[in-house]
Amino acid sequence: MTIYREAFQVKSAGMRPTFHMVTGRVQEIVNQSGIQNGICVVYSHHTTCSVMTQECSFDKTYTGLEYLQQDLCDIMERMIPTCRKEGQYMHPGPELTEFSRQHGEDKPQTLNTDGHLRSVFLGRSETIVLIDGKLDLGSFGHIYFVDLDQTCGRERQVQVQIIGE
Repeated sequence: MTIYREAFQVKSAGMRPTFHMVTGRVQEIVNQSGIQNGICVVYSHHTTCSVMTQECSFDKTYTGLEYLQQDLCDIMERMIPTCRKEGQYMHPGPELTEFSRQHGEDKPQTLNTDGHLRSVFLGRSETIVLIDGKLDLGSFGHIYFVDLDQTCGRERQVQVQIIGE
């Protein structure tokens, strides 16, 4: 059995959720690994990000989101409203605010509770079966890395680990 791991960066826009279609890049990593059969795990260390598989809906809103992505954002907005002001949620408290300040984030950047809560529901990883060196996503499936933090644009890291033969 072989284990292969690689990571790559994506840049999020901020001010709204950012969806990155990463299917092609993940398939390139699978090709580099030489693993033909096994599993590929795509995951995020970032607690306001998610990884999901979904079809591409092609049509886009004026903000650039595919219609399915916009529908998801609309549903999430009803379930977990975007954090727009201090005190809307209990998080962040004074200790986290101070910890964040010491690590280079200002107060507005800590008002991302909605992103944390949404990522819990969507999940931070996907496991895709590999068959004959190809991601088994079906006819319409794609892999998306989603940054749900709307406070500012950020560099994010997509993690990929492949296990198999």
